[in-house]
Amino acid sequence: MTDQYMTRANFAGYATRLVLAAAVTISASCSDLATSGKSPTYLIIERLDAAGGDSPNTFLSPLLSDVLFVTEDVTTVFNDLGRATIRAELKNTVSPTAATSVNAITLTRYRVTYKRADGRNTPGVDVPYGFDGVVTRTIQIGASQDVIFDLVRHQNKIEAPLASLVNHGGLGFITTIAEVTFYGRDQSGNEVTITGFVDVQFGDFSNE
Repeated sequence: MTDQYMTRANFAGYATRLVLAAAVTISASCSDLATSGKSPTYLIIERLDAAGGDSPNTFLSPLLSDVLFVTEDVTTVFNDLGRATIRAELKNTVSPTAATSVNAITLTRYRVTYKRADGRNTPGVDVPYGFDGVVTRTIQIGASQDVIFDLVRHQNKIEAPLASLVNHGGLGFITTIAEVTFYGRDQSGNEVTITGFVDVQFGDFSNE
């Protein structure tokens, strides 16, 4: 590649040739959600998308996360957002009409971690540090809710390894799978969790 600068448009083709042996863009947890845990209710992630901080209303997957945004000689670091569409259902499918307000699930927090397909996953060296965040959203049985959250924080972009990508340094690009786990409880206090995944490619992209 002769040009060290790469736009968002032509990066998509380049990224597919990177180490993405696991072509996972959106996925739910692999456990048997309908039978695990004590709660009579379980969660389903219907969709998990992301939006770059410079376009916070445009959600898509995968995310091209710009570590430094430059416009008119002004440099800015943006956080990137995630949006999960989550539905709650009863485990008892024989009598689905038996749901009451007690079965509703209230989400309380979430955790984001990053992994690479090549197995190099040391936080602060190979991938950004994971983090926990707070979210409060109650989901009724049979209903879906959109949950907006931080997928990449400002702090992630100003510390290693993302800081090394500024001005096309370091590896140039870091391709990761972001794992997002939501934690909540039904109204009886039983804990419920659900996990989803989305591809995130980090780099210092051209803003043109």
